Amino acid sequence: MSLCISMGNETKLRIIKIIHTVIWLFFNVVIFYMLYAVIAGKIDYWLWVGYGLFILEGLTLLAFKFFCPLTVIAKRYSDSTEVNFDIYLPKWLAKYNKLIYSSILGIIMIITIYQLLK
Repeated sequence: MSLCISMGNETKLRIIKIIHTVIWLFFNVVIFYMLYAVIAGKIDYWLWVGYGLFILEGLTLLAFKFFCPLTVIAKRYSDSTEVNFDIYLPKWLAKYNKLIYSSILGIIMIITIYQLLK
């Protein structure tokens, strides 16, 4: 019998929450490196890798109707309607996550354009 089949829904949801939170932390490192890079005028390879990662994330969200695929999977294992049922974040941050990080990314884009044109 497969390990996944023998796990209960609570365990499966906990694993998804851990993976989702680790990915969220990774993207925090990426976005704050990007912010540092453009403020410091360090338009380098890693900045463009960061843009590429966010483009991939955007395309993924578009493909899943603006839901993270991990949220879609997590819904199989929970009936919760809480905004943070699928990730270890405070409710306020889970609720406004896309707005906060889209705004930061917008600022990064504006500063990038400024740095490229100066």
